Amino acid sequence: MTTSTAQYWLHRWRGCLPPPADADQRALRLGRDLDRYRRLRADIDALDVEVGALLAETDGQILTTLPGVASIRAAAFAAHSLSIERYPDAEHLYSATGLAPALYQSATLNRRGRISRQGLAEHRDALMGIAWGLAQNSPAFAERDSQLRARGMAPIQARVALARHACRLAYRLLRTQQPFDEQRYRRGRLSGER
Repeated sequence: MTTSTAQYWLHRWRGCLPPPADADQRALRLGRDLDRYRRLRADIDALDVEVGALLAETDGQILTTLPGVASIRAAAFAAHSLSIERYPDAEHLYSATGLAPALYQSATLNRRGRISRQGLAEHRDALMGIAWGLAQNSPAFAERDSQLRARGMAPIQARVALARHACRLAYRLLRTQQPFDEQRYRRGRLSGER
């Protein structure tokens, strides 16, 4: 909003309604709230720089090449996933997040249930954050999200399915230390390469 537009609406509203009796107190309270917000914003920005510097010293830095994944999301996932050599493949990493379906087996019954929720909730949240960032900023992931929803999946179900793809992609990036390439990812996905 421009200053002239704000002045216009301020003048217009002053003509319509008289100011409340405690307008000065409200203005002071609002000023204190704005000061608090600015201090918090400065603290958050300083922490973001600090996390970015710490992340740059690890293999997790490669995750910031993913669209929609900045240092905080990358650091949250890398903190739980590194050293990546602990996981023989992407499916083991995905299972460690707790998003893999729980398996129910007996002598006569084999079925998959809801997500297992094994592992740390923070690891799961970090992967879901990466999936959300990719769905918002990567055309290939946005297209996949649309396809999943068109098949009748609820938004959270589609996000969990996208998280599986994001986990495979993150695993590959952490293993190879090659930056993300949208066109290469799209070609690999269409050819069935994982």
